[in-house]
Parts: sequence; structure tokens; C-alpha cells
Amino acid sequence: MAGEKNVTETILVVGGGMSGLTAAVEAGEVGYDVILLEKRPYLGGRVAQLHEYFPKLCPPFCGLEINFRRIKENPRIKFFTLAEVEKISGQPGNFDVTVKIKPRYVNSNCTICGKCVDACPKERVDEYNYGLSKTKAIYLPHEMAFPAKYVIDDSVCDKCGKCVEACPYNAIDLNDQPKTVNFKVGAIIWATGWKPYDATKMDNLGFGKYPNVITNVMMERLAAVNGPTKGKILRPSDKKEVKSVAFVQCAGSRDENHLPYCSAVCCLASMKQAIYIKEQYPKAKVYIFYIDLRAFGRFEDFYNRVKEYEGIEFIKGKVAKITEVPETKNLIVEAEDILSGKKTQQEVEMVVLATGMMPTTAEEKVPADNVSYDDFNFLLSDLQDNGIYAAGCVKRPMDVASCVQDATGAALKAIQSIVRR
Repeated sequence: MAGEKNVTETILVVGGGMSGLTAAVEAGEVGYDVILLEKRPYLGGRVAQLHEYFPKLCPPFCGLEINFRRIKENPRIKFFTLAEVEKISGQPGNFDVTVKIKPRYVNSNCTICGKCVDACPKERVDEYNYGLSKTKAIYLPHEMAFPAKYVIDDSVCDKCGKCVEACPYNAIDLNDQPKTVNFKVGAIIWATGWKPYDATKMDNLGFGKYPNVITNVMMERLAAVNGPTKGKILRPSDKKEVKSVAFVQCAGSRDENHLPYCSAVCCLASMKQAIYIKEQYPKAKVYIFYIDLRAFGRFEDFYNRVKEYEGIEFIKGKVAKITEVPETKNLIVEAEDILSGKKTQQEVEMVVLATGMMPTTAEEKVPADNVSYDDFNFLLSDLQDNGIYAAGCVKRPMDVASCVQDATGAALKAIQSIVRR
């Protein structure tokens, strides 16, 4: 029996994106108690910020809503947002985990009526929209947020109390404090995902200097109906409809000075986003500058379909430099066209940088001993039996469908780890 072997049969899942959600529901639905932690104020991760995702090119909440319902209906799964693991000690089968939970300042009385937002005088940059918009200091992360209640950004809020006065449901407590809780668990699934590579590190590409140079994740928000422009793709400088767009592949990827590896999904993401543009603006010109195009497995058909679009041009060549035309805020993309052997300069109204996927463990290590990483800071777990299992993009770059498969495997490994102790 588990008790005789001093094994705790609870599984901890760290990260509430698609990988973490999948691992949590798979483990919970076969009878294991699960604790799910997420550092953001909502579940869903970066998938929740997409407009559409492969393979069906459907809105992300098709899949997320199903998982949210499975969590709500399963008493074995307990989740905590604004939660971060501070320390892991012990051994497989019997870990002690210390977790810090930041204050939300808003309790379950919240009906998201909006009166507090109307009363709030402070604004903050909206990280959900990657800085393309602002919210009030008290805000709902997004329209489909789970849990569906407001949260206060205490780095901006000056606790003036106007939201408290406006709330008719006694849902706001500005005296809420951080909490430290301890959990005993038998196995841990680390599914903290990825971050977009910092495009400001590539001075030659103009991100952060020219407003109409954006990244691929920002493009997803521009196309999303719950995004800053309600789904209308407009260039940031003047909210103008775009007639010409350049996509720059491998922006910081496959580069020994930045990310030396291929992130696997960027080519497909740019082709998908090129279709976003053509659907809204059929006469727009789209240029995709690439080193090598990679469309793995069944996605080769998608690449062939994109090639048939009139007005989408693929240019094999690494972009050397992007400059701005001050009068129009248009951009000049300089590259060498490898196939023609000529240097090219293409003027466009907006540029989208296909930045790569960097594991969160590049900056935030697992707070435990005996945890290994590869040369690129991806978490290694398949070749070691330490009770901590990586899932999803913290393990290697992958698309959403692959994350779901990998997280299911991680849940099975965690269960096996407990059973065999």
C-alpha cells in the first residue's frame, strides 16, 4: 500500500497552459489528486493569446473551454493562480513544495460587472495583448478568462480605494496579503512553457525603435477578435489598414548570438498569419523572407496551399537590416535574394518578426536539486528518475497538438513514478 511505503499520491502540475491543463485533467480523471499552479491570474497560457491554432485553425477557446469544464467538474483537481513554486525538497514519492501565492485583491463575490474598472484612475500596459493596449489597474485579463474575476496589478495600483467604493458586492480587499503554503506531493510535472525571444536584442531589425515592426505573437493579438483592434489588422503607428507586409523568419533563431536552434513552428505560424492578412485584405502584398521553410509532416499540405495564394511571395534570403521611412513610417527590408543572387530592398507598411520560442527555464530554473537542462536551457527529464517530469515547450519547441500528446505522456510518467515507489 502507498501508505506503508510513505508515498504521497498527489501530483503537482506547475504551469496552467495547454500542457499543464492536459496533464492535470488526465491525471485527475484516472483518480489522482492534482494541484495545478499558474503564475498568471488566469489559466490557458500562451494558447489563450492566439487567434487560431493548428491543426484545425480554430479559436483557442474551443479546446480550452473543454479543459476548463473538466477542471470545474473534477473535485480531485485544485488550482491556484498567481502562484509560484519557491522551493522543492524531498524525494520522488514524497516531495515537500513551498508555494507563494500573490494577492489577487478580488474575491469570489466578483460578478465582473465593470463598475470597479470605470472608477479606477490608473492604467497599466496590457501584457495579454503584448503591450498593444492598456487596461485599468483593476482588470479582467481577457473576455474568456478562467477564473472569471478581476485582479489588481499592485505594481500600478496606489490603493486609492475608488474601486472599493464602486463595488456593490464587497468583492475587493485592498489589504489582501501574499500567502505561503506547503504541499506534499508524490510527483511533479513541470509545464511552465515558453517565452517569445526578446526582439529588442536584434538591433538591425528595428523592434522597439520602429512602431510598425511587431513580432509574431503580437500579430496573433491583432488578428484576434478579443484583441486590441477587435480582430482588424491595423498597423500600430496610425491604425491604418495594411496593404503590404513582410514576414522575417528566424528572427533571432538559428543564430549563435541569439537562439542557436530552430523553434519548429515559426514558419507555419507566419504562413498562417499571411492568410490572416489575405482574408482581410485580398489585394495586400505579403513577402516572406526565409532561410529554410519548415513545414513538418502533415503540414506540408498547408505550405502548398499558401503558395497558391496570389500576392504571397516567398523570398529565400536572410534579412540584414530594417530601416524606417520617417515621412510615412513605412519600412525598408534589406536582404539578399539567394535564388536570384541579388540584393533586394522591399518597402512595406508593416514587418512581422518570427521570433523563436525560449523555454521559461532559461530565466527561471526549477527550484530543486538534481534537475538537468540541455545546452539551450530546455528541461531534461526523460533520462532521469527524479520524480520531476517536463511537459510541453519547456522540454522542446512544439505545436499545441504535440504539447497535448507530450503532457499526456508526462501524466502517465508521474503516475508510474508514484505506483512503483
